[in-house]
Amino acid sequence: MLIGYARISKADGSQSLDLQRDALAEAGVGAEAIYEDRISGKREARPGLDACLKALRSGDVLVVWKLDRLGRDLRHLVNVVQDLTERGIGLRVLAGQGAQIDTTTPAGRLVFGIFAALAEFERELIRERTVAGLAAARARGRKGGRKFALTKAQVRLAQAAMANRDTSVGELAAELGVKPVTLYRYVGPKGELRENGRRVLGV
Repeated sequence: MLIGYARISKADGSQSLDLQRDALAEAGVGAEAIYEDRISGKREARPGLDACLKALRSGDVLVVWKLDRLGRDLRHLVNVVQDLTERGIGLRVLAGQGAQIDTTTPAGRLVFGIFAALAEFERELIRERTVAGLAAARARGRKGGRKFALTKAQVRLAQAAMANRDTSVGELAAELGVKPVTLYRYVGPKGELRENGRRVLGV
């Protein structure tokens, strides 16, 4: 069975699904078998796509107008198609870059294999850049991870202020430019150092 998926990025009427619906219908997809989304492709939550993927069964073929209608990015696309392949479901792309993809044919599987290789290459490049960046930072005396919200001087000030019973936690946090919950990660209600405070001061 052919099942179609169509998506536009805007729901304000400035884009129309008609072009994709017509292309899917011409490819043999019935109107009742087309799932749709009016949402950005970058959004993880896409109800139409989720329903479409759930409806697909072994032997079915998912038909899309263009590849960018389906995946958020290359890696997401590869993961989706690999999942479909494991479930015995094909993918057919009708237009644009990737129009040669039809995973129900040997040639289409070959083309998609190239896409998968590119995604793996991209992952390796990102990993290598991350490792190299962390190594360079360590060589300069910096450690990876999130920056601290308070400086050493601010932690010392917070210690002294919190030890005073008359101190307003809300006012102190506002003065330091953080929220009370953040302040408490550094200094306790009696001025005692907490985990982040000890790390900032190196104790």
